Amino acid sequence: MDFSSMDVRTMTLLGAGVSAMAAMHFTSQLIGQHLFYWRNPAQQRKIIIIVCMAPIYAITSFFGLAELDGGELLFTFLESIKECYEALVIASFLGLLYDYVGIATHKQVVPDEVKGRIIHHSFPMTVFVPKEEKCDVKSLKRLQDWTWQFVILRPVLSIIVMFLEWMGWYVGPIAWIVTIVLNVSVSLAMYSLVLFYHLFHAELAPHKPLAKILCIKGVVFFSFWQGVVLQLLATAGIIRSEHIWLEVSQIEEAYQNLFVCVEMVAFAVIQQYAFGVQEYSGDLDKLLADAQRRREKKDH
Repeated sequence: MDFSSMDVRTMTLLGAGVSAMAAMHFTSQLIGQHLFYWRNPAQQRKIIIIVCMAPIYAITSFFGLAELDGGELLFTFLESIKECYEALVIASFLGLLYDYVGIATHKQVVPDEVKGRIIHHSFPMTVFVPKEEKCDVKSLKRLQDWTWQFVILRPVLSIIVMFLEWMGWYVGPIAWIVTIVLNVSVSLAMYSLVLFYHLFHAELAPHKPLAKILCIKGVVFFSFWQGVVLQLLATAGIIRSEHIWLEVSQIEEAYQNLFVCVEMVAFAVIQQYAFGVQEYSGDLDKLLADAQRRREKKDH
């Protein structure tokens, strides 16, 4: 293959396509391992939903890049697919964390050993809740609700944006209002997940919680902020269109799609560690025993 004869667009599509296939390859490997060691379906179903995020992001971004001149509505539709899947991933991840700890707020089930722990809130959340509160069904349900608001709001706003785009109204102040609302929503969801991690880090230790949270934060939240930065650059005139047949917003989306395709390869590799099959391949007892020994050593 003569790369020197390719134009920039063809080489960009080739790189994005290879990246999408690589993300699919690494994710398929991981899913195959979980299916082979299918020991805990309730947890592993959630894990499969989460790890599919990387190839889904990569594939939708590749098609968005391939159809660069497809129009704003196509870009909005492809972005909505990713956004709706984000909501599913966050819901699955929250459920996975609660499964690890053994909490079922809908059944009013909270393990006795975690009752009475103190939840420390930071500003600006202290405007709405006490700086310190005891861990109980009510406080854990609130943390769950803070995450679920994003799960619900994300797809609802995606549908609204598609309608506004179709009507030609998704411009100026309206676009920025939607961005601000999503910013607040995504920040609140991340805050609640991090707070949950700090509250139950000892129980979550055998399950590599920090690596899992970083994966979720990296894919969902980093992609979101990356899009916001690109939108700001386009508004400031730093990202410009050099073609009559392409608008600035389309160039902005092209950059976002290209970056996502490449980034998802890295996340697909990291997910093999963060969501690895070791917990279900017979090594979980050893992991739990090691964690228990570390806690006992720390207590003494």
